[in-house]
Amino acid sequence: MFANREKDSQASQDKDQPRRRQARGERRIAQLLEAAATVFTTTGYTAASTNAIAREAGVSPGTLYQFFPNKEAIAIELGDRLMHEMRETYGEALGPVDPATTLEQAVGQAVDRFIAFNCEHPVFFALMHGPDIPGRIAEEHDALHATLLSRIEGLLSSFLPDADPADLTRTTHMCLGLYKAGLELVLAHEGAERDAYVGELKNALTRYLDPLVGARLGHITAH
Repeated sequence: MFANREKDSQASQDKDQPRRRQARGERRIAQLLEAAATVFTTTGYTAASTNAIAREAGVSPGTLYQFFPNKEAIAIELGDRLMHEMRETYGEALGPVDPATTLEQAVGQAVDRFIAFNCEHPVFFALMHGPDIPGRIAEEHDALHATLLSRIEGLLSSFLPDADPADLTRTTHMCLGLYKAGLELVLAHEGAERDAYVGELKNALTRYLDPLVGARLGHITAH
């Protein structure tokens, strides 16, 4: 009987070992990705190196190469994870608008959500908007950009339901362009100054959209 218990115990330990190894591997990958995020944000993608990433992570280059063959593979894995999180973010930020929600509230809520994501993950801006991002990340970013435009257009259509499609598309592109320009300024500052730039960005978007929404409402009332 004891022999059977020993066999069962050994079998259980054998099963646990791969799980423990997998958990350690996942922790190491997370550690390397966090280090890569710091290096990419600080130096940019081109100037970054696997040695710098390994040094930031506190491991040897040999350990890094057990998980990633080069810095492009690291950037792609990091980009994949960030884009997955970003899709969740804009899914929440650009959901259907309650009819009672004002334009100022809708703009403020969307900007706050996106700014929070980018401030939490500054490497997202560094990777996605750099001139030298890896090809696969560039392709996925283009797809993300197209989906984001579609979601913004859907949000704007709540306030401009009768707008000409071409006008709505143009307005959507302008809103995203204004946001990106403002985001660069926001990320370049910290503390109270950053908060001030966030406020300016909200004002710029609201003041750009308000006449369009007001003109549309006035046109509907006149008829």
